[in-house]
Parts: sequence; C-alpha cells; structure tokens
Amino acid sequence: MSENHEEGVSIIPIGGLGEFGLNMMAYEYGDDLIIIDAGLMFPEEDMPGVDLVVPDITYLITNRDKIRGIIVTHGHEDHIGGLAFFLRQINVPVYGTELTLAIAKGRLREYNILQDAQLHVIDPDEPLTLGCFELRFIRVTHSIPDAITVAIHTPVGTILHASDFKFDLTPVDNRVTEIHKLAALGQEGVLLLISDSTNADRPGYTPSERSIYSDLDRIFQNTEGCLFLSTFSSSLHRVQQFIDLAVKNRRLISVTGRSLVNNIRIASELGHLNVPPDLLIDPREVKRFNRHEVAVLSTGSQGEPRSAMSLMSMDNHAVLQIEPGDTVVLSARIIPGNERSVGHLINHLLRRGADVLHESNSNVHVSGHGAQEDLKLMINLVLPKFFVPMHGEYRHLVRHAELAESVGIPYENIKVVENGDLVRLTQDSCEIDGREPSGRVFVDGRIEMGLEDIVLHDRHQLSQDGMVIPIVVLNSSNGEIDAGPDIVSRGFVYMDESDDLMNEAKEIVIRSIEQLSKEAKSETDTVQEEIRIVLRRFFTKQTDRRPMVLPVVMRV
Repeated sequence: MSENHEEGVSIIPIGGLGEFGLNMMAYEYGDDLIIIDAGLMFPEEDMPGVDLVVPDITYLITNRDKIRGIIVTHGHEDHIGGLAFFLRQINVPVYGTELTLAIAKGRLREYNILQDAQLHVIDPDEPLTLGCFELRFIRVTHSIPDAITVAIHTPVGTILHASDFKFDLTPVDNRVTEIHKLAALGQEGVLLLISDSTNADRPGYTPSERSIYSDLDRIFQNTEGCLFLSTFSSSLHRVQQFIDLAVKNRRLISVTGRSLVNNIRIASELGHLNVPPDLLIDPREVKRFNRHEVAVLSTGSQGEPRSAMSLMSMDNHAVLQIEPGDTVVLSARIIPGNERSVGHLINHLLRRGADVLHESNSNVHVSGHGAQEDLKLMINLVLPKFFVPMHGEYRHLVRHAELAESVGIPYENIKVVENGDLVRLTQDSCEIDGREPSGRVFVDGRIEMGLEDIVLHDRHQLSQDGMVIPIVVLNSSNGEIDAGPDIVSRGFVYMDESDDLMNEAKEIVIRSIEQLSKEAKSETDTVQEEIRIVLRRFFTKQTDRRPMVLPVVMRV
C-alpha cells in the first residue's frame, strides 16, 4: 500500500468476489478502517475433512489498530458465520440490526467468545459514525428479515455497499425495500456503487417470496401423509409461509435441526415470526398424531451428512421416520458444489417411498437475490459515477459489469476486481492499485489451517491414491538391514493380489539402502527419504498412481 493514504479511500475485498460465501469487504481512509460482513463458506468436495472455510484476514491483522468496527448486513452464514473466527483474533465492535446480532450470538456462544464480544444494535433510521466514516442504513428485502444496505459517506464521496437484496413489492413481512432512500441517495450523488452479483446471469426480476405461496398451498392440500419441509435455517420468510400454510391446512408443526429451532425461537421472540400458540409440537410427539395432521420443518436441504433431513432419508433419525405416501419438499436453491450430495439425498428419500419436490421439478423456491432487472433498477436509482460488482463467481461479476454498462455507466468507470485487489477511489478515479494478502483458511474442528497447508494436500493425495508404509530394521552399528523390509498398503492396491508388485518393491528398498554410504545409512532421515523417492518413482511407473509413501526406519 502506498504511503499517501489520504489520496483516496482504499477498498480491499477480503472475500466474496469470484466465489459464493466468505463475504468481507474493508474500507480504509487515513487511520480509519471499517469492515462490512464477516462470512464463511461450507466446504466443497475437494476439501476432505474440512468443516468450514473463512477468509484470510492477514491484511486486517496487520492494520488492526485502524479498525473502528464491523457492520454485518444480515443474518446469513455467508455474512456473519466468520465473526467468531475474526473476533478471536481481533476483538473490535460489531454493529448490526437486532435480529442479525441475535442470530450471530449463537455462533459466538458456541466458540466461547460471546462474553468478550462488543455487539451494538443499530437503528436503521439513525446514522452511525466510525472514525471518518458516516454510515447510513437502508432496509432491503431479502430471504431473511432485518437486512440492510450500507451507505458509506467518506471524505471523497459516498459509497453504497449494496449487499444481498431484491425488490420484493409484496414481502412476507410487509417491509419493502426503502426505494425512496435509494433514490434520495442518488439525487445527493453516489461516487461508487458496489453491488450483489449473485443472480446477474438470470433475466427479468426475481419473483416475490409470496409467488410460491399458492403452489405450496396445493402441496399442503394434496399431501395425504406427513409433509416434510426443508429449507435454510435462516430463510425465515419461507418459514413464515410454512407456518401460515400449516394453520390454514390444519397441520401441527414439528421442528428438527438445532439451527432451525434456535432461529425460529429468536425470530419469534423479536417479532419477526408469527407462530400461533400450540402450533408447535416436539418431534417425539409426532407419532401420536395421524400423519396427515403434521408437517415437519427440517434442516438439511443441501444434503449435509449429519443434518436432520439426511438422517431421516436413511432412516437414522432418533424419532422421525419418512414413510411411503409422505411428501418431502426441498425448498432451497442447490448451492454450487452441493449437486452430488443433494442427488444422494433425493435418492435416499425416494427409497423411503416419499414424493420428493424440489426447485427442478416444482415451484417451491424463489431466490432472495435480485435478477438482472433488479440489478439495473438499483443502478438507475442511485446513479453512481463508478461501479464495482461483488458477490458471485467471476462470470457473475463480468455479467453484472455488462449490465452496468448497458444502463449508461461508462466502460472505463467499471472495475471487475477479485479478492485481494486494492481499489483506490478518489473523486475523479477508481483504479486497481496493487494487491494485498487474501485467500482462504480451512477450519477442521477447532483448528484453522492455511490454504497451502500440507495437511490438506496430504488428504487429497490419500483420498486419490492411498498410502504405502515400508518398514525396515537397520543394525545400529553398521547400518545393514537386520529385518524386513515389510510393506503395508492402505487404499493403494489389494495386498493379497499384488504379491509380485510388493516383492519387487521390497527388492528396490533393499538395493537403495545397500547403495548408500555407511555415513548415509547412519542418518535415519536420509534413509527414509531415499526409500520414499525410489518407491514413489517405482509405483508411479508401474501403476500410474502416486501413493503417499511413509517409510518407517527402526534401529536395533
């Protein structure tokens, strides 16, 4: 970063550009820095053993003394899920709406840092000053209540950070996007718009959440058995529709899945969900009722292995069973990378005899993100001088940039940036001005591992080609072989049918040790490395596979 900080605002995407999830953006001017969102993403298939992924915050740790606070825009995991990992390293004030912070508390409590967290509930109608930044908030519609967009008034001009939104004119909670505030902001003058690109490749407007109500109603009416409804635990507008339809169709509701139970409780206590008294029953009580009298709300729409829906699909749930004649509704978009796990889930559900409805065969889901016309409307309302797309894979960012140009933003005023790009914004320019550290950190249980960590590399290799353990005993005095070599294989070849291969490998080990000098034989590390190299070369040539070779050298 250049020394003359006050020439402009520095904008550094820490995560969320060129990918789905990990949303985190830093805004810096002089000695003041603010962060918007601290998200995570869930592991993809090429991340064996990884539980969660969070952004690499090296840049923020380096500049920790400048940080004035974090603003979280809404309660989805890809925007608040990384808070616990961030605050464990940098404890700064966190600002958000009431529901957003209430949901965030659950994960902070899980990681035993809630007691130290500085959480501040904001009133969206009141400005907030953090250092040289004055922040104003605009309510937007999304798939979760209490979502906001942030207008950042800086010394060089106004930046609108338009996180997840759509223009739903008939939202479930009747709280529409504050279009008048966006238009007023546009009249005042917006220097830069940074806007959500998730649905930049979808034409038209995103339909209202209410648009699926009648189709869901027909499903309620036509299901003769038990009705199982699975969605994201934070999709509270969808949950409200399920509740309303259960009341209308005289079904009791049972909720399974810890995160869903907690979110329903929190949202109900704060007035964001209307749950009639005596509607909810414990999962253990379901068997007391006729199956057509009950609907079950469940987590696991993405086929997560230990989720309630996955357990029910394999008949492993402690108290709930799916039976022939039941209907299962997967009311959620399939997150890219989860196609295989969702496919397995559907297969298991069909084996249980259930009728399975999902986005591909029924109108049971509507996105919470604006499509192309929503995105163009946002641009036309705020009339920015410069434009930067965020949130989404690179193809989504490029498509959003094309949309911005189509509604009149000059090509030279549009910048497609990626994580780690340092964007320098002045009154007259918006340019990429270097790179800062960025990347992913893998979370395995309670352990955090860097992207290049050898542990993940080893897991990939083990999952693909297995491992071979050659064991040899050397004489301590002269380095000659006293016993072995023996070879153990796991995940590489079937030992009982590979005698010739393994006998040849043993001969190669013997020859490689015999060719070493006496001094080399006395060094265990040298012997192990020689064995590893010759066996890797041999197995690659013979089998076209590269197993992990872990030599064991003992001395007597």
